[in-house]
Amino acid sequence: MNDGINVLQLALNASLFVKIVMAILLAFSVLSWVIIFRKMNVLNRAMKGADDFEERFWSGADLAGLFRDVTANGDRITGIESIFEAGFREFARLRQRRHMDPRTILEGAQRGMRVAQSRELDRLEQNLEFLANVGSISPYVGLLGTVAGIMVAFVGLANVKEATIAMVAPGISEALIATAMGLIAAIPAVWAYNRYSNKVERILSRYDTFVEEFSSILQRQAHLDET
Repeated sequence: MNDGINVLQLALNASLFVKIVMAILLAFSVLSWVIIFRKMNVLNRAMKGADDFEERFWSGADLAGLFRDVTANGDRITGIESIFEAGFREFARLRQRRHMDPRTILEGAQRGMRVAQSRELDRLEQNLEFLANVGSISPYVGLLGTVAGIMVAFVGLANVKEATIAMVAPGISEALIATAMGLIAAIPAVWAYNRYSNKVERILSRYDTFVEEFSSILQRQAHLDET
């Protein structure tokens, strides 16, 4: 198509600086999509894991037996299971000590759960900062490439006696591709960051609720052991 816009040809004909900008934006875009798909998988697994574990937890299963099931496979425990494992492990350890106050036992179990919850939050939020940075700076990086490309296009007209739009248009078109690439990199990153941040908040809320409910169960168990 002779009358169409050959974007690839325009990009290849751009100045060195604009090509560098385009390469950076392309790298941002590729990395963003890799993170988007990986993070989608991680968050979906976290939600499903929470559903499955809570179903077992509230089915009336013995806590000690559930603890053995969680720790049996030897794999790294993640999600809500890691919070349960940390809390019950600390509860069982402190309960074995003689004359241990029930409140002290409960506080120890809660500390263990909070540490595990903090680790899980860090895992779920990993790389979200990169998406936020790509979404915020990519348009400006693209704009920088556009400004540089337009400057090169106009500087090229310095030695021309009669400038026409046909002489300027290719250089400006090349430059504007950088702006388009900046938006292409930024829009998915911003969308994914907002969506995944909300999902992380919902998962964290479920973890908070579980910690409170499990703490109540452990508190009753600690008082029963005392009596």
